[in-house]
Amino acid sequence: MNDAAGSGLGSGPIDADFLARPAVEVARALLGCTVRSDCADGRTVGRIVETEAYTGPEDDACHAAERIGRTARNAPLFGPPGTAYIHRNYGIHWLLNVVTGPEGFPAGVLLRAVEPTAGLDVMRRRRGRAELTNGPARLTQALGVGPEMQGHRLDHPPLSLHWGESVPEAAVRVTTRIGISRAADQPLRFYDRRSRWVSKR
Repeated sequence: MNDAAGSGLGSGPIDADFLARPAVEVARALLGCTVRSDCADGRTVGRIVETEAYTGPEDDACHAAERIGRTARNAPLFGPPGTAYIHRNYGIHWLLNVVTGPEGFPAGVLLRAVEPTAGLDVMRRRRGRAELTNGPARLTQALGVGPEMQGHRLDHPPLSLHWGESVPEAAVRVTTRIGISRAADQPLRFYDRRSRWVSKR
């Protein structure tokens, strides 16, 4: 995976086949890739530096855990791999997830933080504060992403994932997930320790 030199925009879009794998594998592999948004009023781009995997019905923290089953709220998580699952956190903030695995199996990867590479002025205007993308709610607001992107295929505009420069193993940190009460001991959070944009060390 190679960056488009000097552009900050990343390379070509990531195909659905790459994302049709277990959420844990995808969560690690997305580090260093880029997310590009032409949503709302301008282009914004960020390099993915922090993710969390939600592995399916056996994962009690997953929105489609076995105890919950399929509902109207989590139905997009059962969709094709490489599509967006947008959910509301605490009834306030929208969060962006990438659906992974085979269609019909509810698993995904939460994008927790990105390092801004293009459109910083747009991000600042949307956020109205210094913290731009170091957290999943901040990230979606900075990128202009909302519920209208529910189920959107992430290999084409206005919201897309692109190849980037891979993060070496020595720079990857694996921890438990943040802000959950169930299955809180699972090591399913991945981040690039070199980036100052990570939400929490």
